[in-house]
Amino acid sequence: MAGRQEHEGFGRPEKRKAITQAARKVFGRDGFTRAGVDVIAAEAGVSKRTIYNHFTDKEQLFLTVALEGAREVTATIEQIMDRHLRKIVDLEQDLIDFSMDRVAAVSAFADHFALVRVIEAEATRIPPPILKAWIDAGPQTAHLRLAPYLSRIAERGLLVLPDADRAAAHLTLLTITDVNHQTFYGTVPIPQDEVVKIITSGVSAFLRSYLPRP
Repeated sequence: MAGRQEHEGFGRPEKRKAITQAARKVFGRDGFTRAGVDVIAAEAGVSKRTIYNHFTDKEQLFLTVALEGAREVTATIEQIMDRHLRKIVDLEQDLIDFSMDRVAAVSAFADHFALVRVIEAEATRIPPPILKAWIDAGPQTAHLRLAPYLSRIAERGLLVLPDADRAAAHLTLLTITDVNHQTFYGTVPIPQDEVVKIITSGVSAFLRSYLPRP
């Protein structure tokens, strides 16, 4: 039995990794509805049996790759937050540098953000439990992790925040979300000076709303 399981892919981390990498690529290219397990198997260089040894069905495989990608992106964004916002030297410039690095992270995770486009385009066709799990874990909730940093900045008297969560959402919408919408998550690049303009004006608008009044 052990030999048969090994042959079919049981307990093989490298097989699982190949499957998830292939699935992320195929789902991002073909969408959730049209992507076939046979296509994913061919992309991964494994049999369909091997995929089903690791994952119950296509829905579980999709959820797995979506959540794994979300966690990787979230961890990267948290590192960016800590690097730029833990110690403030020049608030406006630090917020600009933070936002620019968040934009760059989209390009670093191109396959994941292709999946994000699929989720947004096919939200009504994706099973609700998968969609909810994605929303709970996805980078869309990054503003909730940003809020404590803004609160600590406010404690120093540099910002006035009636609601830190809402302020974090505003900063995100005015910067990274604006760029993502214009570039379709990096698919349609825009000139770097345009990205800088969007980020700079977004940070400026944020500060006009949340800087202490004289």
